[in-house]
Amino acid sequence: MVKISTLLDGYKNFYKKYFIDTPDVYKNLVKHGQSPKTLVIACSDSRVDPSILLDTKPGDIFVIRNVASLVPPYENDDSSCHGTSAAIEYAVKHLKVENIVIIGHSDCGGIKSLLKGKHDHHTFIDHWLSIADNAKKAALEHNSDSSLCHELCEKEAIRNSVKNLQTFPFVQEKISKGTLSVHGWYFNMSSGTIEIIASTN
Repeated sequence: MVKISTLLDGYKNFYKKYFIDTPDVYKNLVKHGQSPKTLVIACSDSRVDPSILLDTKPGDIFVIRNVASLVPPYENDDSSCHGTSAAIEYAVKHLKVENIVIIGHSDCGGIKSLLKGKHDHHTFIDHWLSIADNAKKAALEHNSDSSLCHELCEKEAIRNSVKNLQTFPFVQEKISKGTLSVHGWYFNMSSGTIEIIASTN
């Protein structure tokens, strides 16, 4: 178990790097605000931190993390909360990002859970994962072998999320104007490689 003191030691390293050694980084971010050009939608999995994976600095990328890197389809509905959709709206309309990158990955626990089916002890997870039901169906139709099916489903879920992003009117409008591109990437944790799964340009 990681001790809280270890996390605080990590914070001290961060503080030294950005507030002692290179103080202009946060001074400029506070003075001018954030202006990232890329929105990254990634999995909450602790092994796939997009800031580490892409070797970015504070202010470089706007990040949404959720179970299995999923993007729900657009819903014009204010009867419930839409955390991922709200963050997409903020990134596109207010930050005016030029790129959206969805990063899925191998050995994804969310996709494993999706393939196993519904769980009695899940309150929120099963409903969230149903966003990728089409990916599950496509993977099972293509290959029933468990390991291959899992990888296929992970990749199909990325493609599905790229399609769902394009159901957001403000996303589609900017894609049509050529001011926004959407990309789907697959990170293989065993090999360390990234495979381009889908792209709008």
